[in-house]
Amino acid sequence: MKISSLSDLEKIANNIQKIVLPGDSIFLYGEIGVGKTTFARLLINNYELENNIAKSEVLSPTYNIVFEYDIKNFVIKHYDLYRLNNVKDINNLGIFEHIEQSITLIEWPELIQKKPSNRIDLFFEYIDNMNKRSLSIKTTGRLKSHEFQS
Repeated sequence: MKISSLSDLEKIANNIQKIVLPGDSIFLYGEIGVGKTTFARLLINNYELENNIAKSEVLSPTYNIVFEYDIKNFVIKHYDLYRLNNVKDINNLGIFEHIEQSITLIEWPELIQKKPSNRIDLFFEYIDNMNKRSLSIKTTGRLKSHEFQS
């Protein structure tokens, strides 16, 4: 599906927010600047607004590796694995420990070998000579029955 505006991405974030529960993961694939962190911000801010929590700035956790957002009964963990070079570094993070208590967003998940079963994979791409973006969505586990349209 084409993402021609921030509004398109907001609609997708809203639809995903309606079905994602603690224990679920969202993997964000795509080049630098294609919209991964923007999607994460929209999704996190949706949860914050729904729970009467002040909106967070939601920056890319590239240098910190992870930022956590407390959403009353659960936590959203937002990882950026761009700077990690090998599987051992990822395994040492313990990303999926206590997964049932959080929603896990992961930018640059390519090195993850053992993927959680309840997952949404978002594949962001530049199209039209990098002037536009597209998004394809794959779901697994309990989320598999959901279809998304912009």
